[in-house]
Amino acid sequence: MHEMILILDFGSQYTQLIARRVREMNVYCEIHPYNKVPHTEHTIKGLILSGSPFSVHDPGHPIPDLSPYLDKVPVLGVCYGAQFLAQHDGGLVERSKIREYGRANLKYVDDNSALTKGMSEHSQVWMSHGDTITRVPEGCEVIASTADVNVAGYQYKGRNIYGIQFHPEVYHSTEGAVLLGNFVKGICGLKGDWTPDSFIEATVAELKSKVGNDVVIMGLSGGVDSSVAAILLHKAIGKNLHCIFVDNGLLRKNEFEEVLESYKHMGLNVTGVDAKKRFYDALAGITDPEQKRKAIGRVFIEVFDDESKKHATAKWLGQGTIYPDVIESVSVKGPSATIKSHHNVGGLPDFMKLSVVEPLRTLFKDEVRKVGKALEIDQAILGRHPFPGPGLGIRILGDITAEKVAILQEVDAIFINGLKKHNLYNEVWQAGAILLPVQSVGVMGDERTYENAVALRAVSSTDGMTADWCHLPYEFLAHISNEIINKVKGINRVVYDISSKPPATIEWE
Repeated sequence: MHEMILILDFGSQYTQLIARRVREMNVYCEIHPYNKVPHTEHTIKGLILSGSPFSVHDPGHPIPDLSPYLDKVPVLGVCYGAQFLAQHDGGLVERSKIREYGRANLKYVDDNSALTKGMSEHSQVWMSHGDTITRVPEGCEVIASTADVNVAGYQYKGRNIYGIQFHPEVYHSTEGAVLLGNFVKGICGLKGDWTPDSFIEATVAELKSKVGNDVVIMGLSGGVDSSVAAILLHKAIGKNLHCIFVDNGLLRKNEFEEVLESYKHMGLNVTGVDAKKRFYDALAGITDPEQKRKAIGRVFIEVFDDESKKHATAKWLGQGTIYPDVIESVSVKGPSATIKSHHNVGGLPDFMKLSVVEPLRTLFKDEVRKVGKALEIDQAILGRHPFPGPGLGIRILGDITAEKVAILQEVDAIFINGLKKHNLYNEVWQAGAILLPVQSVGVMGDERTYENAVALRAVSSTDGMTADWCHLPYEFLAHISNEIINKVKGINRVVYDISSKPPATIEWE
């Protein structure tokens, strides 16, 4: 049982960044929708209220029940959270005459406040609000101001309740880490002892208690998440873990054989299953991205179910679900909308008699890598780019055929191998190619062609929640484009995706 910070989500695009900043202090935290806070086994030591696309003046704006927390643990309201607290207690929140978005500078900082001590006057902060607190509630005092906003920050006298109208979690708030550190470690008193080693120790103990002597069937992908999850399970239950690596026909070129070979050196009991035809049959004629994801997820479950029957005593299905999968699959009124469904989130169908065990469900991607390093997993696996569970199925826009997969595998191999050859692979967080449902005119030799276009995608990121497109050298892109067009029959045009997340997602589907 760990001490934690609870973050209530009101739908801000920055909510996940709050969690990232808290985790960077080696402090455990969880995000929950403001109206769906489950029972937690952890000890809550502080509460952060996120921003929101809503205004406190909107009909049906989010109204949380804070009675379990107020005056029991310290509370920090960020943007909407600060405005809600102020309005709820008799302060005045008005529509802004001048909306404040983007960079601003503090002109006053109260260095005597436990929240803002150590921050500089003129410190740059990031604003994103259409409402402004123009009068704080009785018993409150202003602790930060900008040139345009008098109440950039306030606190309740004699109570550990604080509100700020800027976003300390955003990179552009240059001393945001100071403020969050003051709240998390100073005001809430958390020690920062949630480390990879402590996570491993606690997780292995929890798995031993939860699974006991039961048999677990684990689906492997060759990626970081499933590999780290499998090693944690292996440490907990040893030979009772049976791993399955499924060839769904949507893997990268030669990946099935290469991944099976890599697992031989990790002490895991792994069975390879060729299910290409089964997946292609299930995907025949489907073009809708969500339907493709669901079809792929359904067949994965069916394959695992069939394999589990070979182990009559199996009671659990291990999965490499990580925290962004969980966050992006939650949709309630107000908080962050579901971006896409994940085949490994949300439980199993009734016909399957296995329960789900997810050792990494609370970790972001970079935290998974840190845990993997502490477990001494091969860097070749830890350094692999993330690859989506549905594989190339969501990188082929439109219907899926074996012929299209073969084309995209060749394109993808040229791109990924090129990144490695030119020492760019480790500078990129994720890369891949997308086969577009677009044909364009080209000329090859003396002949006119009418063939397919592919888009190359490469992004930099920490955990996939936000991402910037990579500024790969023009000379490299020119070389790769030329190699793809010359070597891959059926492709006569290559484009490069220069969209960041948000607003675009990393995958196209």
